[in-house]
Amino acid sequence: MANLSEQYIKDLIADIRDPYSGADLGSLGWLRGVGIDGNRVSLDLRAGYPLDGVRDSIARQIADALESDDQIGNAVVNLDWKVVPHVVQGELKPLEQIKNIIAVASGKGGVGKSATAVNLALALSADGARVGVLDADIYGPSMPRMLGVSGPPDTVGNRIVPQQAHGLQVMSIGFLVEEDTPMIWRGPMVTSALQQLLTETNWDGLDYLIVDLPPGTGDIQLTLAQQVPVSGCLIVTTPQDIALLDARKAVQMFRKVNMSVLGVVENMSTHICSQCGHEEPIFGSGGGARMAEQYDVPLLGQLPLDLRIRENLDHGNPTVVSAPDSEITEDYREVARNLSARLALTPRSLDLNLPQINIQNTCSFSMTNKYLQAPLP
Repeated sequence: MANLSEQYIKDLIADIRDPYSGADLGSLGWLRGVGIDGNRVSLDLRAGYPLDGVRDSIARQIADALESDDQIGNAVVNLDWKVVPHVVQGELKPLEQIKNIIAVASGKGGVGKSATAVNLALALSADGARVGVLDADIYGPSMPRMLGVSGPPDTVGNRIVPQQAHGLQVMSIGFLVEEDTPMIWRGPMVTSALQQLLTETNWDGLDYLIVDLPPGTGDIQLTLAQQVPVSGCLIVTTPQDIALLDARKAVQMFRKVNMSVLGVVENMSTHICSQCGHEEPIFGSGGGARMAEQYDVPLLGQLPLDLRIRENLDHGNPTVVSAPDSEITEDYREVARNLSARLALTPRSLDLNLPQINIQNTCSFSMTNKYLQAPLP
């Protein structure tokens, strides 16, 4: 006869691990309630990251693990999730209407950072999260083209309404200028533009805001570190030695300014031939894993170099939405779950009021077409 208790179930839960964070369910605090009726058990669990796409399979894995115990005849697992704000750097506090800001960075250009950022944002959205994308590359905005949206955004009062694209809330300087207009601005003007795009946009209840940073470790990155509450950073690199050299600098920079590095993504790990499907590591292999081990951060995934990724972005339909059942999309969704699960491991923010921060600009201006077309002083 079964002799089950709530503590017995909790002890069993402590031996079951979340497939994405690797932590045991007991330490994660997923357990919300236990029901026991003879040898039948029901659990109410709540994860800290979005998992609509794998909710049933994870619940089944947990139920199977419980039913492997001799005393449990049947286990029913009810699994939901909720994203909460996590701690940010320094004395900053999370912004109103944005629970978590995740910065996507790279040490150098050309590694597929923006493609990775937009597809990960769409992958998080596909798992049920409310997601926004901020294009922080003022000199070279790419989100309008990648997401297939253009034209000036609407305004409500003195607030900018973000554009909508494939279920994402999106803001970019590219919406305010013609596509071929160069941004011939000095550093203070660029950082001021970023601050306004972030704080004057009417974001609507986001779980995550993905910030696509320009490559390198310059003014934008420093502004982000000093004045924007960031929950964590993701470093994108290729396996190539030259790319890894600069990616290491990005990791070191974010650590020096006390920003959490959530992990590394190795993009272009293998080239997939569009004719025969043969895979070849044309940029080398294992570089991302070695870098992650060196700096004690997780390798969140490896993504291929595939012609379809580029073609889909050029047409404004990223792979995650244009080919939702493809292997490439599944790769992106796995990386997105690893990323959000890793963030869920970090301490929660204790600031319950979530006030909006006031940023003091060194250069104040209004982003009107008249100003954007003005000659450089």
